[in-house]
Amino acid sequence: MRRVPNVSAGSTSLYFSMAIMNICGSHSTVSLIINAYRRAANLSIHFSCIKRSKRFVHNLPCSYYTPKKAYIFSYLFCRKYYSVILNPPYSIVGCSVHHHGDSGTTYTISKQQANENKFLSDLCYAHSCTQVFKLLSSLEVFTDTMAAAALLKVAQVETKDGILTNPRKVFDNMIFKAICLQFEQESKNLSTAGIVNALKAFVQLRVDPWSNLMVRLLSESQERAEKGEMNIQYLCMLGRCLLEIEGPECAMLKPVMDQVLQKKINDWTPEEIAMVYGLLQAGLGEKGQYQGLLNQMHEATVSKASQMNPTLISSILTALVDLKQTQALPLVINLCKNSIRCMPHFTDEELVNVIVALTNFGHSDKYFTEALERHVPRMVFTMSPELVSRVMEYCSKRLILSKPIFDAVAESFVYNSENCTTLQIAQQIIPFGELNYLPPNAASMFRRLEKILSSRFSQFQPQILLKLLHSCILLERFPVNFVAKIFSPYFIQQLQDNAVGGHSDRYTSKDQSGNVDKFVLALLTQLFLTVSLECPFYEGPRLLPKYRVKSFSASGQSLETMVDVHLYNRVKSGLIDLLGARMYFASHVLSPYCYTLDVEIKLDEEGFVLAASSHEEVHRRIALCIDGQKRFCSNTHKLLGKESIKQRHLRLLGYEVIQIPFYEFDNLSYKEEIVEYLHKKIFPHTYRLNW
Repeated sequence: MRRVPNVSAGSTSLYFSMAIMNICGSHSTVSLIINAYRRAANLSIHFSCIKRSKRFVHNLPCSYYTPKKAYIFSYLFCRKYYSVILNPPYSIVGCSVHHHGDSGTTYTISKQQANENKFLSDLCYAHSCTQVFKLLSSLEVFTDTMAAAALLKVAQVETKDGILTNPRKVFDNMIFKAICLQFEQESKNLSTAGIVNALKAFVQLRVDPWSNLMVRLLSESQERAEKGEMNIQYLCMLGRCLLEIEGPECAMLKPVMDQVLQKKINDWTPEEIAMVYGLLQAGLGEKGQYQGLLNQMHEATVSKASQMNPTLISSILTALVDLKQTQALPLVINLCKNSIRCMPHFTDEELVNVIVALTNFGHSDKYFTEALERHVPRMVFTMSPELVSRVMEYCSKRLILSKPIFDAVAESFVYNSENCTTLQIAQQIIPFGELNYLPPNAASMFRRLEKILSSRFSQFQPQILLKLLHSCILLERFPVNFVAKIFSPYFIQQLQDNAVGGHSDRYTSKDQSGNVDKFVLALLTQLFLTVSLECPFYEGPRLLPKYRVKSFSASGQSLETMVDVHLYNRVKSGLIDLLGARMYFASHVLSPYCYTLDVEIKLDEEGFVLAASSHEEVHRRIALCIDGQKRFCSNTHKLLGKESIKQRHLRLLGYEVIQIPFYEFDNLSYKEEIVEYLHKKIFPHTYRLNW
């Protein structure tokens, strides 16, 4: 294997200039410089161009090439790279490293591995780059894998949100300079683990990809990848580094993925499967690329799901969401089943990812819900607010009324709500209204909510605030102290501004025309109707007529659930048999109060049924609510909040509301049973005539 010549700082420019003059056919300045460097360094493999990015702002100082004390550390690196990184906390776990150079004796190897294990264990307790470098300087000798692990630790402790907090503290350190110099000069002798982990660390530290160090490491990585010397995990790590540096258009990614595609998927370990999912999720899987590979991975992963730990399950589910793999529902279901056994072992962040994925794919599982019911009440006071919010959102979107979960969340809300963002507060409270459930400590919970609204009212996004107050009225908790602000022109203007430029999530909706969304107007209208009907003492501002809708039914989001067609047809046939003709009842009637009646029956003063077209002599109006399964919580016979408030308001408006629930009507098979049932429901005190 050809060694990279040691080019001194003084002669580098001469070699570089000569190489530039000998290069032809370069298509860009960047590729010209890269190719010139490779000629100067006598590197034979073509290296794809790397774009300079503002994210990579850290150039190694000039003294890096001739550090006064750097030679002190040059002896620290073993030339015998036979080591295996065992259980490093910030690197790839438990995989053999490709050997370069002499292998040494078995005793030496065992001793070296023991030293590495101890070093990596001690590295866990370092909390600054100073401590990391002090730990390195205490060693008589260390391998490139140990140095790379140390660099990864430095990147972890010294970066925040992808930004290096104190670059000078890292780049001016003499040990760091010596490591960089050694990695550059000995790139051919480094182990694959050392190269790839060092690349990952330098990318996280935002070292300039144009630097000699990065070019040498990338070039050596490319050469080994093209020769098939890298396994799946190193290929994935290299791919992630290239994505960070240049993005999905990086030409060097193609040989990396070609090597991945040559590996047999059925031979991959669960960890390797998760890494490839992560690589595709990071950008390579955009616009349907590598969909064939993904389909094969979905099939292979189903059989290996039982071997996966909580971290792998969480990461794969997140990748499936980001890659929009809607056809992978069998895999999602399988991972969901296996996540049940992992429930006590998930971190909060991992469980959030699992729940978000299940919510996104629209999947719920009885046994998964039962596992949540055991886990949440026990851990709710120590859970992160984000996890609590996601659990409630999952229950709400899947219409799961879980009293153990809801009661535990209501209890924790009283004590932990100060730690929640306004969105998390809404996510935790709104499901109570949507699923029409009052917890045992409802009084305490709503008192706490009122205090939060009083102190943080202006911090809430307008649509989120409106949805939150609307959920309160669903439970007959009337926020009269805040209604005046909601109906004010200023708040309506905020809703309009939010419709144009606000963020969009489950609790907000946009109208690209700049007008307030119709669903938002429906919420305002129902809030106004509630105040008018149930809070006669309210004397504040009213909602202007131009902001009121005429119907609560709409496509998409709606304050009413459409009637089940099959159930409606069966009821309609029974009504014809009961009343004698179709003319005696009306269907899908829009009332003057925005609600749509499934069936309306008009009676005169003596109780006789009038024709549906009659407008005079109407003394009583009967509203039949034909409630199909979608109007109830999925696991109980409890009406949803929006259906409960509809029936409550219809009664207050003078209608005689009669509910025809699916769980009663589905038990009727014969015409005589149906007619008898409807007669007892609609005319319980009247003798039925036979037609």
